[in-house]
Amino acid sequence: MRYALAVLLGVLCSVSSAAAQVSVGIGLPSVSIGINLPSFPELVVVPGYPVYYAPRGDVNLFFYDGLYWAYQRDTWYASSWYNGPWRAIGPEGVPLFILRTPVRYYRHPPASWSGWRSDAPPRWGQRWGHEWEQRRSGWDQWDRRTAHAPAPLPVYQRQYSGNRYPQVEQQQALQREKYRYQPQDPVVRQHDQRQGAQPQPGERKQQVNQRSSPPPPPQQSAPAVSRSQPPQGGGGGEGAQRAVQRERQQPPPAAVQHEQQAPRSQGQQDRPQGKGQSKADTQQPQHRPEQGQGQERGHGQGQEQEKEKGQGRNK
Repeated sequence: MRYALAVLLGVLCSVSSAAAQVSVGIGLPSVSIGINLPSFPELVVVPGYPVYYAPRGDVNLFFYDGLYWAYQRDTWYASSWYNGPWRAIGPEGVPLFILRTPVRYYRHPPASWSGWRSDAPPRWGQRWGHEWEQRRSGWDQWDRRTAHAPAPLPVYQRQYSGNRYPQVEQQQALQREKYRYQPQDPVVRQHDQRQGAQPQPGERKQQVNQRSSPPPPPQQSAPAVSRSQPPQGGGGGEGAQRAVQRERQQPPPAAVQHEQQAPRSQGQQDRPQGKGQSKADTQQPQHRPEQGQGQERGHGQGQEQEKEKGQGRNK
């Protein structure tokens, strides 16, 4: 049983160490990593590199592409301010030019580096293993003839030292306001985006309060009221709504007049019916002018025949 537990613990330790070597990105802020600078440090450009280093003191402090980089206790840390808070960086998240900086610019190198060339970069493959060296193959090779300009220093931080050193909540606001430089290195840009996406302590409290508070009840929109609807009194709300529905169901006045005038367009004349008028008179078709003309023609023909008969008698 003890042997099985020992094997299990060994496996877990190996897995955790491998995960620590492969970890990428920014860790949680650390309280102290052994670096406590009282003021803005003096930074000098490394010849031939877009990297600054701190020549004074026993601190392995660098500045590259808008961020401070510190190598302390065999671990890399990064921060946007010279005195932290620092965030641990995994071996996969360290920029190449930081890894390429020669050993001589480390003011406090580890004891295990003794005997290494001072004008060459540290042997990171020996430190982080063969797998890391394969994944980042060629990290120590680049065209030295190509000039890489270093990023401008955030000199505005000189006025923030001692008791004036800002809290975490104020650092990002001051950085956005007074340091407009945008990182060029893809790895540094990724760190900058992650750091900006993380909410500050005040923002986290506000988000928690918003999540814990119940959502407001939905607002009900008032029913649409027709303009023709009369003002509602004390108890006549239902009667007014019924009146509006009746007005909507009735046809418009123009349609009613058209229906009433339609029979007149067919040649019929509307005459008022008296009390003694029969139904036959009302149903008789109205062609009286034509009948009158026929009677006049028959009467005229009879008079002509009588004249002819009178003339024959006289003869």
